[in-house]
This record gives sequence, structure tokens and C-alpha cells, in this order.
Amino acid sequence: MGVYEIDPLTDDRWPGLLERHSRASVFHTRGWLGALKRTYAYEPVAYTTSAPGKPLANGWVFCRIHSWLTGARLVSLPFSDHCDPLTNSNTELQQISQAVLQDKERERWRYIECRLPNDAVLGELRRSDQFYLHKLNLEPDLNSLHEGLHKSSTQRKIKRAEREQLTCEVGRSEELLGKFYQLLVQTRSRHKVPPQPRKWFSNLLNGFRDQLTVRVASKQGAPVAGILTIRFKDSLVYKYGGTDERFFRFGGMQLLLWQAIIEAKTSGLKEFDLGRSDLDDKGLNLFKDRLGAARSYLNYFRYPAKSSAIAGNSEMSRYRKLASYVPKGLMTFGGRLLYRHFG
Repeated sequence: MGVYEIDPLTDDRWPGLLERHSRASVFHTRGWLGALKRTYAYEPVAYTTSAPGKPLANGWVFCRIHSWLTGARLVSLPFSDHCDPLTNSNTELQQISQAVLQDKERERWRYIECRLPNDAVLGELRRSDQFYLHKLNLEPDLNSLHEGLHKSSTQRKIKRAEREQLTCEVGRSEELLGKFYQLLVQTRSRHKVPPQPRKWFSNLLNGFRDQLTVRVASKQGAPVAGILTIRFKDSLVYKYGGTDERFFRFGGMQLLLWQAIIEAKTSGLKEFDLGRSDLDDKGLNLFKDRLGAARSYLNYFRYPAKSSAIAGNSEMSRYRKLASYVPKGLMTFGGRLLYRHFG
């Protein structure tokens, strides 16, 4: 049995595999892969044991990254919280991994990085980073979901937002995306991290169309909080958010997330994926806990293994360290210039 390379953006079998496979996520989709390619010039490739012309039984998707600054590498997937190999057995996973490792040697990639399910067994790959992943089970009724919200920090903030008469815009227009983006820029600047390029969000919008939703809460016409969510199968994914710190006390973010939960629940979705968080980001982890979400560990793997001198120091963390030297007024420009090198 051989291993073949396919282009998930053009192979007609790829969408069908995502519909059938239980571990497929929004990060496997053409909407996400296409945005990565159009924004950062990454090259998506999927490895499979299914021969051309045969039904697609499995696939492990990567992006080829070429960078004069950080080197060439294979990543599954850049800027993606999780992206499991869509295989059906450890035997399939082992077979495909051997082909990927051979490609690394032949193409002289600096390294391979991937996200693997916790039950995967691959001897060559070593854990390089670990995060929390928060997911909210939407199976309970709405009353139970509301009771699961933390009373003082979440339920009361939602009531405060309603008393303050915050207005909420929901849609997917470029104008609304622009309001959201300004909030995201403010948030990233507070954390001394350049924002993703504006083009990235427009490419997501065009790629996902009605599966992507932008929500912006405003106080007397001034945007105070915004979130971007993407729907895939029975899951809603919260990927990006931004706030104006002057209006934290109004509870705009809590209101938007609660509205997203209501819509997801009434649409029959089963889970709300709140994304990954650094293990030491106590504030963000507590915020997600207080929405009633459950934590699990999210492990990233790499070959060759990192040296002890840089273990636990991801490409993105080094990017953040570099970005801390960028003047605040140049943050957005810095994101456009550097982001593609650190996927």
C-alpha cells in the first residue's frame, strides 16, 4: 500500500472525507486552507493511502512553509488550534508518517510540526508544546447552560450589558468586519502582539461565507467588543475576539458569547469550541472556565525534537518576543510583514 500526495483545495474527494470523519474540524476545510494560501502563500498538501481515482479513506493535511527568515518546514496546521490526522487506525497513521518523514529528508525541511490526538503513538515525534483546549457541551437545555455560567463574573456581566443597552450587530459584511478588526488591533496591541493582517480576515470571510459570523457589541454607537465564529458540522468555533478596555465593565464580550451559545444551541449544534489557551494564561483560562467550558490538554509534536535550550519555546512565542520590540504605531505593519514567517 503506497502513500500519495493530494491537493485538498482541488481534490474532489476531500470535502466528502471531512463530512464522514468524526475528527474533521473547521481547520481541515477548504475555507481555512484557502485563506492560509491566499494570505500567507502556504501550500496545502494532504497525504493519504488512497490511490488516485479511489474513494478517499484517510488524509493527513499539512502546509509547506517557505521562509527566508525561519526556514522551510511542514506544519499541520499553521495558526490552527488543532488539526488531527484523519486516519482510521494507528497503522494508517504510522504509514503516512513514514512518508512524511521521507519527504522531510528529501526536501530538507527544517522540521515537521503537527497536532496529534492524545491516543496517537508515533515514536519519531516528540511533544514540543502543550496548551489547554476549552469546549462547551451544548447538549443541556438553555436554562442549564445559563446556570453553568459563573454567577458573578458572567451572568451579572450579561445583565449589566443589557442594562447598559448595548446594541449587537450580527453579520458578515466587510463594514462589520472592519469594526471587529479595530477591536482586535486594540486587544493585540495591549498584549504587545501585532495583529493578524486584515487580509487574513477578509479571506476567511470569503472562504466560509455564511458559515462565518461576526458579532460586534456597541455602546451608543461605539464598538466595545467583537467576536468571530465559524460553524462546521455540529460545532461552533470561537476563533478571534477583541475588546475596547475602556468598556470592560459593560460586559460586551460576555453578552456576545452568550448570544453565540443561544444561536448554536437553537441551531442544533453539539459543542462550542472556545479554542486553545497558554497554560500560564490564568486570566483567559478562568474566563473560559466561567463560561462552563471543560478543559483538556492540547499537545503539539515536532520532529526532530527541540533541543533542551528551546524546548517549550514555540515559533509563535519567539515571534511575540521579537514583536515586543516593534513600536506600538507600527504593530499592524509588523503583523503584515512578519506573520507569514511564523506559522
